[in-house]
Amino acid sequence: MTTPDGFGRGTGLAGVSRPPAGTDRPTGLVPGQVPLPAALAHAAGGPRYWLPSQPGPAAPTTPATPLPAPPAVTPGVTPGGFDVEAVRRDFPQLHREVNGRPLVWLDNGATTLKPRQVTEAVAEHYSMGTSNVHRGAHTLAQQATQVYEEGREEAARLLGTQDAGEIVFVRGTTEAVNLVAQSWGRANLGVSDEILVSAAEHHSNLVPWQLIAKERRARIRPIPLLPDGQLDQDAYRDLLGSRTKLVALTHASNVLGTVPPVAEMTALAHRYGARVLVDGAQAVSHFPVDVTALDADFYAFSGHKIFAPTGIGVLYGKRELLEAMPPWQGGGNMIDSVSFEETSYAPVPHRLEAGTGHIAGVAGLRAALRYLAGLDRPAATAYEEQLTAYAMGALAAVPGLRLIGDAPGKIGVLTFLLPGTDPTALAGALDQQGIAVRAGHHCAQPALAAFGLQSAVRASLALYNTVQDVDALVSALQGIQAAPAE
Repeated sequence: MTTPDGFGRGTGLAGVSRPPAGTDRPTGLVPGQVPLPAALAHAAGGPRYWLPSQPGPAAPTTPATPLPAPPAVTPGVTPGGFDVEAVRRDFPQLHREVNGRPLVWLDNGATTLKPRQVTEAVAEHYSMGTSNVHRGAHTLAQQATQVYEEGREEAARLLGTQDAGEIVFVRGTTEAVNLVAQSWGRANLGVSDEILVSAAEHHSNLVPWQLIAKERRARIRPIPLLPDGQLDQDAYRDLLGSRTKLVALTHASNVLGTVPPVAEMTALAHRYGARVLVDGAQAVSHFPVDVTALDADFYAFSGHKIFAPTGIGVLYGKRELLEAMPPWQGGGNMIDSVSFEETSYAPVPHRLEAGTGHIAGVAGLRAALRYLAGLDRPAATAYEEQLTAYAMGALAAVPGLRLIGDAPGKIGVLTFLLPGTDPTALAGALDQQGIAVRAGHHCAQPALAAFGLQSAVRASLALYNTVQDVDALVSALQGIQAAPAE
């Protein structure tokens, strides 16, 4: 049912952990017995080196030193040319131990690991190429500026825009949304105007709108969730109206994995003259994005969610919207001329980039996006989709486990509860076995509240994860379940 605040709750959500109609998930299986999708079968042909031989007591808490060499694994090339083992070799952190166990990194929703190409690019900037950008006549300044602007071009290519001037560098998705809210929102929102925000949003795509709505005396209206975690499209159509000025949507939920029909929802919003901001933080590393096809007015993502450094992110905005936006912050880099009487501003995107940018971060972002572009993206996406399907089936084999959100087409975000365990304690027990997951509200309290929850465990996949990683998680959960109570 739907409560007055717009969030679905109650008896209608009891079936959220059931499989979609027409599908069967295996039950009563041990790790490794869940049928493998075709694209995973070959890649899983090597030894299951992540799978413990049997559940046992927690290992010592001191990480092994020095870091171990990468495990010997039979390389597997999935159909379409995506070689997961070749990719894994580029990520040094995957080959370390934690608590005496090989690291199983399943916290990609919080941040992705960095390939050596990214860390080398950042180190190169600081060791050999340190300079400011846009303001020096010397060689190093010119070289740093070239790297910086090539990073902008790579971001434009990633998002499918031909105009690199539509790319604004920010600290991350949070700053991108705040920039739009404080600049576009302050100029365009008025009394009783409405901002539609989906119930699947990260707090970063809700709180900035609450702040500007309070200032401008506008109104936030939530788009509710269905029991499977997808957005309620009938409710969305009913919410749209002449007062709707902006729709804030996630491209992929960080707590449910849901991928809403963004293009269709954007088209509907545009019929009412509303603008659409899409939070792509969880989407860009999992599947190709084309802002032109989506017709998104704004699109934001964080570098650290796509194998790049922390502290750097991207805001895409349609040029005509960016040009109409007043500066959010003032200072160097964003001006044309300054006097005590008047200041004129630089053209976009620089007008919206006050101060010295995160130059090393952009160098790392450029390297990350080039790394991703060098992969077979359709094959990588297919691999992740099948790994997600395998993981959902494997987790369903754990007695009593409740998976939160099973909408078709979801990304590999697997949020769950295990009967008789506290989420934080469960995450700690998994950590003792070298498995990194996250527990808590995941900065998405309204999404969890829609399912009657305050906290849950989240395992989140990336393109370097394997069947063996999933098996290690399932084996650990079964071992924790079987352990006698203290």
